[in-house]
Amino acid sequence: MFDKRLMAMCPESKKYIVGNILCQWLELIMNAVMIFVVAVAVEKLYRKELTSQEIITGIVVLFLALVMRFFMTKKTTQMSYLASKTVKRVMREEIYKKILRLGNSYREHATTAELVQESVEGVEQLESYFGQYVPQFFYAFIAPFTLFVLFGIAGSFKVAAVLLICVPLIPGTIMMVQKIAKKLLSKYWDQYAKLGSTFLENLQGMTTLKTYKADGYKNEQMNEESENFRKITMKVLTMQLNSIIIMDFFAYGGAALGIAMACKGFINGDITLTSTIFMILLSADFFLPMRKLGSYFHVAMNGMAASDRIFKFLGEKEPEVKNAKLPESGLEIKLDGINFSYDGKKEVLTDVSMVIPEGKFVGIVGESGSGKSTIASLIMGRNTISQDKFSDEKDNISQDENSDEKDTISSGEISVAGVNISEINEENILQNINYVGLESTFFKGSVRENLMLALGQECCAVEDNFVTSAENSRGNLTNVEENSSEAAVDDKLWAALEECNIAGFFREQDGLDTPLAENASNLSGGQRQRLAMARALLHDPKIYIFDEATSNIDVESEELILATIKKLAETKTVIMITHRLMNVVDADEIYCLENGRVMGHGTHENLLNDCATYGTLWNTQKELENFGKEGAAV
Repeated sequence: MFDKRLMAMCPESKKYIVGNILCQWLELIMNAVMIFVVAVAVEKLYRKELTSQEIITGIVVLFLALVMRFFMTKKTTQMSYLASKTVKRVMREEIYKKILRLGNSYREHATTAELVQESVEGVEQLESYFGQYVPQFFYAFIAPFTLFVLFGIAGSFKVAAVLLICVPLIPGTIMMVQKIAKKLLSKYWDQYAKLGSTFLENLQGMTTLKTYKADGYKNEQMNEESENFRKITMKVLTMQLNSIIIMDFFAYGGAALGIAMACKGFINGDITLTSTIFMILLSADFFLPMRKLGSYFHVAMNGMAASDRIFKFLGEKEPEVKNAKLPESGLEIKLDGINFSYDGKKEVLTDVSMVIPEGKFVGIVGESGSGKSTIASLIMGRNTISQDKFSDEKDNISQDENSDEKDTISSGEISVAGVNISEINEENILQNINYVGLESTFFKGSVRENLMLALGQECCAVEDNFVTSAENSRGNLTNVEENSSEAAVDDKLWAALEECNIAGFFREQDGLDTPLAENASNLSGGQRQRLAMARALLHDPKIYIFDEATSNIDVESEELILATIKKLAETKTVIMITHRLMNVVDADEIYCLENGRVMGHGTHENLLNDCATYGTLWNTQKELENFGKEGAAV
């Protein structure tokens, strides 16, 4: 019923929760004062003793109590907002910091879609927990004891005692359904996260699904998961409705019992008319705070179910601090006996060994699903290799096949310049290795802003030098000097765009200030990839990985990008992952994969003679290209 972890994470919310409880208590007192004034007036009116002065006094007291109650209600709402605002900010900051600490490998612990749901809607659920449930939890116990004292002062501790005894029946009902609710809501959030993750993946991969005619299968999968989500949602609603019915029975049944006892006491002459009216009108208030707690309970349980998932992610084991850095030269990449699986069952890579020498152009080819992109992911550190993890997780999977963990089985070693990839500082990896995939990410803003991201420290250095120069000259730095610094950066940006043959397009628009929509959706596929290539050139790392960087774009853009890659391969280490063999015929070394295994490696000519898998792929693709030419000729 109460999660101490949340309170410990947000101690500053306690003062707002206390303020909320105090405001509700004062609101209850004002309500009691108003009812007492009305009860006194009714008795005096019944006895024909009510005077004009007493009417005026009663109206003034009612007005003041009403104003005070309105003010307390407003402050209660404000305190609820302040308490929940703090927890939302703190929880989102903690999730963000955790992702940064986990680095690229955070995907092994939770999908991006799950993290989005937890940090957005999951955290929003905590607003009700902190702003409503927690204050109500304490107030629901304070209010009945306050009314017990007031009823006793009014003239009948007997009625007050009976009502007080009936109050615990409502939290008893809450406790009975708590375990059922927690289990159901846990399943609800699991299914909700699974549905959201599947929907996002299918939406982002719609083009690929259409290409491989897998959209029908994915549609059936979405329908099945939607139906499962509907069923679990209906179970949650049924559980909530049934518990509310039981709580209403105890709440309004208890109030009716109190009213009956007050009336009987009045008939027997034990209590006055004023006390009877006071008790009748306030009997429901004995139970309403607890009844309200029951209503908030289901919302709170939803928030706690979401928080359980958040705390589970926050509790994931973090990698040790990596201090190793790559040298300036000798950056040979070596994969030795790599075995890898995403789900702990089917291996994606099996005994994969590769050597990628520094300054060479290396191709990795194979059909879709052969494990090419997984190799890039392992080199970039997005997925990790661990011998201990391999043995431990095999045991975990055998013990619990229904576990929802993002388990991976892995073994082998990946090294760069002889240093294990798991020991290299992640920032240093990103500085030295640049990944360009099929779908590059662009942020909403200008072309300049998206390209400046690639300059990183160099760009910051320009700004720092500019500021230092300005301070030394005590603000006498001229506009000419400022424009010169900006012009130098702009020249570098334009040079990268020129090299990728897209500068002309932006010159016809608004230049470097050309606005980009989210993920550059206002550009064509070819233009996006050429812009991604320009950003990669600006980054200027020692190693480039191109993962299907020429797929799903027009022929002209493909040829331009290939020309840029081949020119780049003259001075840099280039790894090109592609399903189209024609793109890597000039590579120094080609690795051919099939079902996660290396079937052969060597030059294009050597593989045609020695590798049956490569030869079959080559002949199939040549036939398709010739068929396309013949069709075009017809």
